[in-house]
Order: sequence, then structure tokens, then C-alpha cells
Amino acid sequence: MLTQTPRTILFNKPYDVLPCFTDSAGRPTLADYIDLPGVYAAGRLDRDSEGLMILTSDGALAHCVTDPEHKFPKVYWAQVERVPREAALSQLRDGVLLNRTRTRPAAVRLLEKEPLLPDRPVPIRFRKNVPTAWLEITLHEGMNRQVRRMTAAVGHPTLRLVRVAIGLMVLGNLQPGQWRDVTADEVARIAQKSEPGRKHRISSTHR
Repeated sequence: MLTQTPRTILFNKPYDVLPCFTDSAGRPTLADYIDLPGVYAAGRLDRDSEGLMILTSDGALAHCVTDPEHKFPKVYWAQVERVPREAALSQLRDGVLLNRTRTRPAAVRLLEKEPLLPDRPVPIRFRKNVPTAWLEITLHEGMNRQVRRMTAAVGHPTLRLVRVAIGLMVLGNLQPGQWRDVTADEVARIAQKSEPGRKHRISSTHR
């Protein structure tokens, strides 16, 4: 009996799309963009957030991506209200209390320029007297709506949130709604980063 080769893809989830394949209320889901049997999201990305998702039919790989013990960093670009001062950035780096749980230390930096991103279908709210800034935030955990809650806790609510990397996987030039298969080189790098000796057999064809 032939064993089906596991498949893993990278997807750029658009804004206002649920990170699942079905919704009883008829809202946009992954099924509107991905028609592949057997692949499931390795982790979540909130409906009002955008960017990189990994979908795979390889359960062990999904576990590697989502298990905090493997320390796959997740990198986000967050557009926030007002320009944070160093004190607020230090709070984010050191950890903030969210419902009596302190977040793990995070890498946080203020981006000098606005990143080149496609326009969002629903523009962010514009307030003439309130400037905005972009932060790059790297997390090693996945609490519910963590980035938004962290920036709000230090006085800088997030207006737009885009995930640009998960471990060694990067969003690259994928446009919203586009996906591609993971390459053979990427498979090898993921395997090297995960449990010793584990091998992944994933298609490297492109859509």
C-alpha cells in the first residue's frame, strides 16, 4: 500500500478571513482560497489579522510549529497608535501582564519606515491628530490575541497586524489570498530545526 506524501503550504491570509475551512454564518474562510484535501492550519491567525499561515497534512510537523517547546519564533508587523517611546518598547521586550500572566520576553523594534504592504480592503481608522508607527515584534508563544493585547497594555493599540514569519518560513512576495507549496530546501531546514533525526517528505511543487 502506497503512503501518501505529506503536503505543506504557506498561505497569505487576507484580512477578515477566518483561519478555518467552515463557518456556519457564511463568513469568508480558508476554503475560499485553498482547495486541497487533508491540509489543516498549524496554528491560528485572528480574523482581523493578516499574513503568514502554515497549512499541512503532516501532524508531526504541525506539532513542531505550534508547540512552544520548539521555540519557533513568530514575527509580526504591527501598526500602532502614536509613536512608542523607549519605555513602552522596553515593557514589551521584558513582558507585560495579561490577565495575571506575564508574557515571555520578546524582540521588539520600531521600524524606521512603513513596510511595503498591499492596501487592506478595509482601511484602518484615520485620526488626523494621532500619528501611527510600525513595530516589528517577535514572539515565542501564542497567547490569544497576544500582540494586540500587549500593545494596548502599554498604551499603543494595534490598528493593523501582519504576520511575516514563522520560524524559518517567511511571507516573502505572497500576495493576500495566494499560497505556495513549501520547497525541498525549506523542508530540510524545518526538519533540522525540529526533533533530531526527524525527516519530512513534503511535495516541493509550486502553484
